[in-house]
Amino acid sequence: MQIQDLPYSDPGVPDARSGPRLLWWLWRNQLGGQLKSLAWGLLHFVSVSALPFCVGLAVQAVVDRSGTRLALTGGLMLLCGTGIALGDTLLHRAAVTNWITAAARVQQLLARKAARLGSALTRRVAAGEVVAVSTGDVEKIGWFVEAVSRFTAAALTVVVVCAGLLLYQPALGVVVAVGLPVVALAVLPLLPRATRRADVQREKAGRATELASDTVAGLRVLRGIGGEELFLDRYRRASQEVRHAAVRSARMWSLISAIQVLLPGLLLIAVVWHGIHLARQGRITVGELVTVYSAVMILNYPLRHFEEIAMAYSFSRPSAKRAARVLSLERSTATEGTREAEVPGGDLYDPGTGLLAPAGRLTAVVCGDPDAAGRLTERLGGHPTEPGRSALLGGVPLDELPLDTARTAVLVQDKDPVLLSGTLRELLDVPASGTVRVADALDAAQCGDVLDALVQGSLDAADPMDARVTERGRSLSGGQRQRLALARSLITDPEVLVLDEPTSAVDSHTEARIADGLRRLRSGRTTVVFTSSPLLLDRADRVALVHEGEVVAVGVHRELIDGEPRYRAVVTRETDDELAAADQGALVGARQEREEIEESA
Repeated sequence: MQIQDLPYSDPGVPDARSGPRLLWWLWRNQLGGQLKSLAWGLLHFVSVSALPFCVGLAVQAVVDRSGTRLALTGGLMLLCGTGIALGDTLLHRAAVTNWITAAARVQQLLARKAARLGSALTRRVAAGEVVAVSTGDVEKIGWFVEAVSRFTAAALTVVVVCAGLLLYQPALGVVVAVGLPVVALAVLPLLPRATRRADVQREKAGRATELASDTVAGLRVLRGIGGEELFLDRYRRASQEVRHAAVRSARMWSLISAIQVLLPGLLLIAVVWHGIHLARQGRITVGELVTVYSAVMILNYPLRHFEEIAMAYSFSRPSAKRAARVLSLERSTATEGTREAEVPGGDLYDPGTGLLAPAGRLTAVVCGDPDAAGRLTERLGGHPTEPGRSALLGGVPLDELPLDTARTAVLVQDKDPVLLSGTLRELLDVPASGTVRVADALDAAQCGDVLDALVQGSLDAADPMDARVTERGRSLSGGQRQRLALARSLITDPEVLVLDEPTSAVDSHTEARIADGLRRLRSGRTTVVFTSSPLLLDRADRVALVHEGEVVAVGVHRELIDGEPRYRAVVTRETDDELAAADQGALVGARQEREEIEESA
């Protein structure tokens, strides 16, 4: 897999049982790239480690005054230099490719999981944690996956050099062969503590990221209530905790680095001291001493990768654990379906509440419980996050359809729709039937002033479609965001459109025009609107009242407002006392009327 081939056509099914299993799965799925990195790493490290032998041969050739051997040694050094340059260049290329492709695979898996889970994702995992996993964590995961092949090449090089020194000069080779494992493994007792401190740092950093994300999302509300300083102090304390944790972690890693410098230095001193004694005794030549000395000094380079792999694993393990946690989440209902991927038509019916939305009609639903209304909209959309009886479209259970087909058949606009950043043209570029024009949808949603606001807020966009919408539409008011989201849903022109409180943030005049535009543009299409607005209810073909989980009244707005007290209480916002007083007044009026009838009789 090369970088230019990204994204993956199919990132695969990850092993998300644990963080280490996910890392191992990623490594196995990059086996070709890992082998390339290993091969180029061996070429590079072996070429670097061969230089001391060349230097030793050159020194001995000078001592022996042998021009032929000196020229031969020069040729070997040129060959080693070529291997170093070629191996380093291609190793870096392969390593970066492995890093980026591993991170990209995890990002694709997270994006696919978010698309499948929908609103259930943020109910189980905080939005800030999802952001942290999708950004910083994927980089650390890619770092470890990439570093494994370089570490393997470095470890094999150390083994080869030790074996070569044992054959080349056994007296000094034994010292090196005994000392190098001690140098490489001396930091192992410190790694658990360093890992724990790294975990604490990453946990605190994740909490700070979540806090920052939540604060930015609610910045408009915070300004309204004057709570900026309060949340600024909270984030300041969280960031200081991250700093203290990072300093504690850095101290441990600096200690490990110091040991990685100290012990090879002591080994080098021991080799030189012992080599000088052997040279004075005539047991080794000067060239052999220089060779062993240079080899030990050069071995510090591959030994550095032992420290790097330990650090990479310590930082990537909690990141992989968080990623595995997100990737292991599953919907309560299957997404594959058992029917053909064909969009059905007909009435929309929810057996749980008894709600019926006739085909081609505008049905309004009044529900006094917002949470119950949210659960009902999920069921009407098919494949709800919670198990239960599925809604039927034309008699076909929506959860028996593939998820993509169910979402094509029924589009649900949440109470708080999200606007992604980008130009207005990009925002409205959604999968659609092509029947509804963008201009008609914007007009029906009364977005004229929204377009003007976008042009005024843009420096270089004369066409409103080229104006940029900021992240989540934060530069727009709540009503403007609602209307843009409604226009986007209207452009899609699905078989069934379910809207949850689409006009709760607009004024009554605009709401009346939106109601007329919605009725006109969705003529002949099935539309379900969850609302308690009299303006929308009065324009609906059919109104259903849902009370305590079931439909208790069906009719038109004017009939229900006169004859159903529970409906009137929700629509007019009457309190329980007012409702009881109204009922008492009606009872008294009926009694008086009966008495008058009896007297006249």
